[in-house]
Amino acid sequence: MVILGWIFFGALTGWIASLLVHKRGQGCLVNVALGLVGAVVGGFIFRSLSGTPFVYEFHSLIIQAIVAVIGAVIVLLAWNALSGRR
Repeated sequence: MVILGWIFFGALTGWIASLLVHKRGQGCLVNVALGLVGAVVGGFIFRSLSGTPFVYEFHSLIIQAIVAVIGAVIVLLAWNALSGRR
């Protein structure tokens, strides 16, 4: 059940990040992958900036989603820069 939650959360955050960057979604599988990778990247960035461990379990779902979307936007912008897409 937890994995299904991760997939749903990844799809949602990836879709939101795609809308912020491209004004449209990227597709279901890309959104899931983007959201999951973005959550990891966002957690790493917030952990590095805060100086204290950023643990998802200690924060509300809203904070987790914001961190994941920020990370997914960063991943998407990096992907577009590396692949030459606009």
